[in-house]
Amino acid sequence: METIKLSYRVERKDISYLSWIIQSYEGIAVVKTIDPYKAIIELQISPGCEDIIFELLDGLKKQEGVISVPVN
Repeated sequence: METIKLSYRVERKDISYLSWIIQSYEGIAVVKTIDPYKAIIELQISPGCEDIIFELLDGLKKQEGVISVPVN
């Protein structure tokens, strides 16, 4: 199975924080900065971990105000 790749636009100030949080959940996803100026990141999600990532992003939005907007 291949990883699932999803791109998001976030606030520039949140790139490092979001990366650190996601990487602390070892093995569920890798965060790659696609464009640091436009603040676009790519999440490379391990198969079967999609629900965990979506819950984590939702929690970060509600508790920390980290907004992630999907990019096509």
